[in-house]
Amino acid sequence: MEIQELKLHINEAEKTLHELEGFLDVEKLREKITTIEAKTYENTFWDDHKKAQKTIEELKTLKNTLKQFEETQDTFENLQVALELLELGESIDTVERDVNTLQKQLENLETSLYLSEEYDRFNAIVEIHPGAGGTESQDWANMLYRMILRYAENEGFKIDLNDYQDGLEAGIKSVTLTVSGMNAFGLLKAESGVHRLVRISPFDASGRRHTSFASINVIPEIDDTIDIEVDENDLKIDTYRASGAGGQSVNTTDSAVRITHLPTKLTVTCQNERSQIKNRDRALKILKGKLYQLELEKQKETISNLKSSNQSIDFGSQIRSYVMHPYSMVKDHRTDVETGNVQKVLDGDLTPFIQAYLKYRVKESKDDNNA
Repeated sequence: MEIQELKLHINEAEKTLHELEGFLDVEKLREKITTIEAKTYENTFWDDHKKAQKTIEELKTLKNTLKQFEETQDTFENLQVALELLELGESIDTVERDVNTLQKQLENLETSLYLSEEYDRFNAIVEIHPGAGGTESQDWANMLYRMILRYAENEGFKIDLNDYQDGLEAGIKSVTLTVSGMNAFGLLKAESGVHRLVRISPFDASGRRHTSFASINVIPEIDDTIDIEVDENDLKIDTYRASGAGGQSVNTTDSAVRITHLPTKLTVTCQNERSQIKNRDRALKILKGKLYQLELEKQKETISNLKSSNQSIDFGSQIRSYVMHPYSMVKDHRTDVETGNVQKVLDGDLTPFIQAYLKYRVKESKDDNNA
């Protein structure tokens, strides 16, 4: 970069930093941290363990956010000094490296600030289902499964496979996995919806272009700080023999579990553990996450704010399109973010789409409040 270009990037970064500082309200954040810390020193703090744990989690999140802001601010201030030292012989390569570091810190800080909803910090339970179209859509569902796995691996998240159903000829009929890590749900909720693929079909001998659909549904895996009461009388529990090629841990005993919540008709299956008890516990945990999600939807008076499985998996319902022929493009229809590198996205590069979606959610929330 030339010096003038570096100055332009620094000025843009300064503007973004001031906007985030206003959004964050740093002084109020510090006061809130001090107040919560004082509560943790009270003798009765741990009398209600669940409430205390929730407070500790909140304090940890607030401290991490403040630390991110202060580190970004330090980088910016050091960068300003380095820019002034350019005239005294400072390497322009050093300044350029620091500019790139600052931009990355700003992106991470911005993402953290937009992950402000209570359930964003939870682990994510991801369900993937093909739409109509047989082998085509089942293969597309498998491609999306791989995309989510790559993204989770890149972010350092832990992945546990809960249920995997093979397609008849290729791909998958369905898959459910748990992605564990800080803000896993807050990030992956951007992928919840119908995904559309346009390509030359590898299953069509005539080489014709096909359009396929598959849905991704992302729900929070709630922890012990959230109370979800489930009446055992409302549950229908079936056991069956596990099947599918979902990894070496898929067993062949009658330990797979299907739980149906009779009042809501929600169904959860889990087969990846060798123990029926473990499969039952994991399925129940996923069910509680779904019930919690339904409760959130009721509170927000929306029909499908987080849950996409009620949507029709076909034309007009997609949140994102992946076009591989006659040109290359991935476009998110909610934010209008797009790229021509389809393969890079399918290899797990979802960050630009996720960051744009989080900004979109914040703007949408502000518009609703002002309406």
